[in-house]
Amino acid sequence: MSRFSSIWATEIDHLRADTPRNPVLYFAPETLAETHRRLRAGFAGEVTYAVKANDNPGVIETLAQGGMRAFDVASPAEIAALRALVPGAALHYNNPVRGRDEIALAVEAGVTSYAVDGFGEFDKLCAQVPKGREMAVRLALPVAGAAYHFGTKFGEGPEGAATLLRAVVAAGYTPAMTFHPGTQCEDPAAWTQYIETCAEVAQAAGVRLERLNLGGGFPSDRGQGARLQPIFDAIEAAVTRAFRAHRPKLLCEPGRAMVAEAFTAAFRVKAERACGGLFLNDGIYGLLAELPIMGPHHRLRVVSPEGVMRRGAPRPRVLYGPTCDSLDRLPDTVDLPDDVVEGDYVIFDGIGAYSTATNTRFNGYGAYDIVTVRRSGHRALGG
Repeated sequence: MSRFSSIWATEIDHLRADTPRNPVLYFAPETLAETHRRLRAGFAGEVTYAVKANDNPGVIETLAQGGMRAFDVASPAEIAALRALVPGAALHYNNPVRGRDEIALAVEAGVTSYAVDGFGEFDKLCAQVPKGREMAVRLALPVAGAAYHFGTKFGEGPEGAATLLRAVVAAGYTPAMTFHPGTQCEDPAAWTQYIETCAEVAQAAGVRLERLNLGGGFPSDRGQGARLQPIFDAIEAAVTRAFRAHRPKLLCEPGRAMVAEAFTAAFRVKAERACGGLFLNDGIYGLLAELPIMGPHHRLRVVSPEGVMRRGAPRPRVLYGPTCDSLDRLPDTVDLPDDVVEGDYVIFDGIGAYSTATNTRFNGYGAYDIVTVRRSGHRALGG
C-alpha cells in the first residue's frame, strides 16, 4: 500500500524511537484510502484527485489501488508523473492556460479533457487537440464561502461562457462545464449557485452538457468538521432541479479534502524565548508555506522526545520558523501547553495538502523525512 519500507503504528512511536532532527511528514495510507471511500460513497458521480495538492507517489498509487481511474493535472510534469505511475488513467488538464508546447505534450500523452476560459486559449487548443475530446468551459462567479477565491485569475462570466460553449460544440468537441468555488469552501450555497448558473448558461447556449465538473474546494477537517455530506446533498438537489431531464454526468476533483488528513507533520522546538515564543525547525518557507494564506493551524499536539504528551495549561504562543528572515513567523498565536521545552516536538495534524507542494529550500532549510504510519496518533487515541 505504501512506497516506504518501514511502517510505524503512529508518529509518536517513531518519534520516541528515532528522535529525528529534521522535520518529519507522516503518511497514513489507510487514512487516505478511507477518505477516498467516503468521498466516493457521498458524491453522486466520479471522484478524481487534484494532483497539485500533493504529488507524492505513495498518494497516487494508494488512490489508484482504491479504484481511482482519473486525475486532475495542471502541468506537463504532473502529466508525466501520472503516466509513469498509473499509465491507463484518464487525465483531465484543468489548468486553463497553457503554452502551445504544453498542449502538444498533453495531446501526445493522450489527455482526455481540457478546461478552457477564453477564446485565445480555445484557439490554441483547436489547433492541436483532436476533435471529440472533452472541453469544459470554466465559469467564474462572485460567490462567498471560501478561504480564498480563484475567480480573479480563471473563468468566464455567464455570457462569455455561453458564447464559448457554443464554439466548443461548433468546433466538434464534447461540451462540458466546470468551476471552482474557492479553496476550503464550507458553504453548500456556493455549489448551488454555480450549478444553477451552469444550467442557465447551457440553456442560453442551446447546448446539452455531457459532463459537469464541480471542481475542488471541498473542505478538509481543520478541526471544524468537514461537513461534506451537506455539500453533496446540496449538489444532488441542485443538479436535479436545474437540469431535470438533461442531467449531465457529474465529476469532482478534490485535492485538499482528499489528502489533508492522510499526513501529520512533527517539528522540533529549537529554542524558546523569554516571552514564550517558540522557534521550530520548519516554517513558512517549508511545509507550512500555506499558513500565512489559510490562517493559524490549531490542530496541534506537543510530545517530549520520549513520546510523552505535554498536558500543561494552554498558553498563547507565537511560532517562528528556522530561517534568518523576520517574515518566517506563523500567523497569530496558538495555544500550546505551558510545559513545552526545547527539544519537544510540535505535531501538526491534517497537514497533507499543499505542504510538500509549496515547500522551498530557502536559507538551506526545507529538508524533511517521510515516514509511513498505520494511523495518526490523534486518531489512535480517539482525538
